[in-house]
Amino acid sequence: MGIIINLDVVMAQRKKGLTELAKDVDITLANLSILKNNKAKAIRLSTLNAICKSLDCQPGDILQYVEEPES
Repeated sequence: MGIIINLDVVMAQRKKGLTELAKDVDITLANLSILKNNKAKAIRLSTLNAICKSLDCQPGDILQYVEEPES
């Protein structure tokens, strides 16, 4: 997939841990970990909104598009 989730980078910049963010966003640690480790297939806009609010960032700070080489 050409979308990379840079949640771990933004969390480190904001000095916010996984447990604290999970509580702020009201998401399980397991689901947040899936996002953080770039294993997610989808993200709800309401979840993205809550993450951006908690980390005081823009969606583009978390999501990045990288073109994949054609096979």
